Amino acid sequence: MGHSRGKQKGSEVLEFGFVVTPMLGFTLLIIDIGWGVFTRSTLQYAVREGVRYAVTSQTATGLGQKDSIKQVVQQNALGMLAGQSGLDKIQVRFYTPETFTDVSDDPGANAGGNLVEVAVEGFSWLPLMPLMRSNSALSMAARAMDRMEASPPTGPPPL
Repeated sequence: MGHSRGKQKGSEVLEFGFVVTPMLGFTLLIIDIGWGVFTRSTLQYAVREGVRYAVTSQTATGLGQKDSIKQVVQQNALGMLAGQSGLDKIQVRFYTPETFTDVSDDPGANAGGNLVEVAVEGFSWLPLMPLMRSNSALSMAARAMDRMEASPPTGPPPL
């Protein structure tokens, strides 16, 4: 009996390694997927808040309406869109409701009744565990759209 016991010395450590390695991998995978879902949800929340701000024709002091909307989105993105590079990923567009024509560059594009779309495009997220041994980032996007409320008596704010 003593002889067969000697052959199994260290097998517990090996078995522990066989069990813990995949379990740790699955745990990290779940954390990684959860972080990706959280990131996407945060971006969606930020653009939704930007649209809610936009439809009321408000502007921040010293900024036009588009820049004010971008600032609101940036403030609600929990630091994911920090700095000028974050602002560059935020798009604000205005459309006519009848033909869905982009009128973002026209004066009065933010008039009541037009549609406003706020989007985050080209947001890169690098997973903790690279997929298939790739170091390429995943690209995320989020967008929201609503109809502008009636313009204030003074007219729509400057874009």
